[in-house]
Amino acid sequence: MEYQLQEKTLGQWLEHWAEVTPDKEYLVYSDRDLRFTWSQFNQRVDDMAKGLLSIGVTHGTHVGIWATNVPDWLTFVFAGAKIGAVLVTVNTNYKQSELEYLVSNSDLHTLCITEGVFDGSYIDMVNTMLPELKESQRGYLKSERFPTVKNIVYIGQEKYRGMYNTPELLLLGQNISDHTLVEAKDKVSCQDVVNMQYTSGTTGFPKGVMLTHYGLTNNGFFTGEAMKFTADDKLCCCVPLFHCFGITLASMNVLTHGCTQVMVERFDPLVVLASIHKERCTALYGVPTMFIAELNHPMFDMFDLTSLRTGIMAGSLCPVELMRACNEKMYMTITSVYGLTESTPGMTHTTIDDPFEARCHTVGKEYPHTEVKILDPETGEECPVGVQGEVCCRGYLVMKGYYNNPSATAEAIDEDGWLHSGDLGVKDEQGYFRITGRIKDMIIRGGENIYPREIEEFLYHLEGVQDIQVVGIPSEKYGEEVGAFIILKEGASLSEEEVKDFCRGKIARHKIPKYVFFVDGYPLTGSGKIQKFKLKDIGLELLKTQG
Repeated sequence: MEYQLQEKTLGQWLEHWAEVTPDKEYLVYSDRDLRFTWSQFNQRVDDMAKGLLSIGVTHGTHVGIWATNVPDWLTFVFAGAKIGAVLVTVNTNYKQSELEYLVSNSDLHTLCITEGVFDGSYIDMVNTMLPELKESQRGYLKSERFPTVKNIVYIGQEKYRGMYNTPELLLLGQNISDHTLVEAKDKVSCQDVVNMQYTSGTTGFPKGVMLTHYGLTNNGFFTGEAMKFTADDKLCCCVPLFHCFGITLASMNVLTHGCTQVMVERFDPLVVLASIHKERCTALYGVPTMFIAELNHPMFDMFDLTSLRTGIMAGSLCPVELMRACNEKMYMTITSVYGLTESTPGMTHTTIDDPFEARCHTVGKEYPHTEVKILDPETGEECPVGVQGEVCCRGYLVMKGYYNNPSATAEAIDEDGWLHSGDLGVKDEQGYFRITGRIKDMIIRGGENIYPREIEEFLYHLEGVQDIQVVGIPSEKYGEEVGAFIILKEGASLSEEEVKDFCRGKIARHKIPKYVFFVDGYPLTGSGKIQKFKLKDIGLELLKTQG
């Protein structure tokens, strides 16, 4: 069945369900028994939208949110969306210099924050960035270094010098009339930019990706359709909302299907398992490391997970054995989505009707109303079936561009409208796509091109390996050598030589890892993506310590 593209804004979708199913639960925090119906949430969003209008937020204003998945995270998103603001989502792991770069680069007007995370106080970092706050009356901030910033809003009850808090914002909003709010809503178009996400920085300095109501809602809708979502579903969301996985694949899926979102504020496998058990969740999302943590939790067997039926595992290579374990122990038909922030993010998706092999070894077929091609990086011509090239897409899902960066936009989106992913892949005879690596991740050893993904998939079959990442380690003789970073399963034991012996005679000699490092974890972005470029430096340091 071919579904048509919808032209509703985020606010119009919210108001649709508030009218059609006002008493149905929309947002649930099971660990504190906090619940909003569609009607209750819509009312809070309208009240918050008035609050934002009262402090000068209007159509096109950039409003940042720097918080874990707190209850009012989505309130601010929808409140801003209803009045045409652009929500700039801030990575929860950012530190001082990263925060200051984003605030300056995005021309931020208002920043909404919480206390911070365990290893960094957002309050302290904001005060360091804006020393004028402690001398400023709320609403009258004038920063020498960050002249666009006018307001800081604390999400919560506490009061901080120079900052509004949530109750004060709601109180100020009472001075805004319903008519003024309606006028603001009427100016919003589905083609407006509603969300600006900064690329995760796995390969370089972050850029502001401009995403529209149209792209977000339709991508979320088609994501749910691949898993046969209905209004009866309950999705447990433990991935961060500042990332496309959380805001689009989870929240926009829920928004366009009128179902329930069971939220986990910060990933904790025990809270996830308990939430599924208590709320009878039918779907669960996560990156592979999250599913591994849940399956291996010592209290796993205490929870009834039989309500689960589907979900998404994405963000990095999804091991076959892990997907099989989710199927057998968590009762889930796992699907996977491939894409990038610039494609809002879903470009391809396996469906719950796809055979197990396709769901394990491919990233599915293209989304509806989306063109995906494998193009030769040298010639720009489409590659034949089975021939590796760059994965590119075209359609409604492509970003409007990078904020204030036309040269980078032109580099990413060619003159024919194709978004170039930087990822390598192949398309098979059945139309399924498989990702084989990143152009920039490719290891060149003595003139031989080596694709890390191939070696990672091979070594997943070695008993005792829980996770593996392969990168190029600089070498004076060959330019680069293959380095394998392995996390072992609990209780497993492997030596460097055993790993190499497993490879001998089964893969080409130049692909066998020269270096094998056993590690406890990987450097991650805030969204759970592995920062491979940091593994190279870690490898060099480990080699130094080994003599």
